[in-house]
Amino acid sequence: MAETISLMDIDDDKIDTKPNNGKNIVSNTEPRSVPWVEKFRPQSLSDVAAHRDIVETIDRLASSNRLPHLLLYGPPGTGKTSTILALARKLYGSQMHNMVLELNASDDRGIDVVRQQIQDFASTQSISFGAKSAVKLVLLDEADAMTKDAQFALRRVIEKYTRNTRFALVCNNVNKVIPALQSRCTRFRFAPLDAVHVSERLKHVVEAEQLDVPEGGLKALVRLSNGDMRKALNILQSTHMASQQISEDAVYLCTGNPLPKDIEQISYWLLNEPFTISCKRISEIKTRKGLALVDIVREVTMFVFKIKMPATVRVQLINEMADIEYRLTFGCNDKLQLGSLISAFTRARSALVAAAK
Repeated sequence: MAETISLMDIDDDKIDTKPNNGKNIVSNTEPRSVPWVEKFRPQSLSDVAAHRDIVETIDRLASSNRLPHLLLYGPPGTGKTSTILALARKLYGSQMHNMVLELNASDDRGIDVVRQQIQDFASTQSISFGAKSAVKLVLLDEADAMTKDAQFALRRVIEKYTRNTRFALVCNNVNKVIPALQSRCTRFRFAPLDAVHVSERLKHVVEAEQLDVPEGGLKALVRLSNGDMRKALNILQSTHMASQQISEDAVYLCTGNPLPKDIEQISYWLLNEPFTISCKRISEIKTRKGLALVDIVREVTMFVFKIKMPATVRVQLINEMADIEYRLTFGCNDKLQLGSLISAFTRARSALVAAAK
């Protein structure tokens, strides 16, 4: 009787009885709480922003029921996981949660998980319940973080259960996946996204969220993303929270990166001013704008590539700046490394004067 009363007391308005047909529906009650990375994640293979050749190949293999084991690798934010999840929605529809086992770096993925959880899932006979494909899918995200013992144990599991299970391995560094696993999978490399694809996707988000983004702000987002769509969306959302208009200055201010005009000014001082004046002015702009020396070194390095100078001078300067960046990553003293940076440019300037004579 208690069960009958509890069921009757439930508010019917809160129950969603409609099937979602495999679509990821974002609740309208809390749209602001959803990160844009998840909110605008591609739901189908046709929505994936780039790598159309890879996506179309995987789509054809899935449509003709010839899907192999997959190994997708490349830098973060290039659409690897989104492609596999979109493929799973295409194959299984609303039964995706029954037919897919997804494990990522937050899960324990030692040898015991391979022998128990993965093997138990792969060994059980799948009942499709109306899913388009009866073959199950095991998604191992960030497979390069798996222990070597787990990877060796996974070799036999992949071979043994190929008849009813497909494995999709996703990783950033393919060199950390043992060759035996690589040879059992069809490999696809996801390169960093082109600026055109990042820009198109950002324009779609800007239109959907009704944001005020001038052309300069959009170019800054594309430049700072470095082909990482996830990074671009995170910067866009965080800048929107801090500023109503997402201008170039707002984007750089939010991320803490030095503005291009600041880098030009710093490069001018390094190439033209004496040691003491350069040191004083760069220290002042660092303190005033809260810039990190490692960011300045990286941006000045890119600026050096654009300057006309003899090849020998450029090679020596880049080599010294690489050493400075290396030391900064290990937490060496900023003041000493700033002195080293100015010294490197002073020597380069002397070499340029000598070459001109």
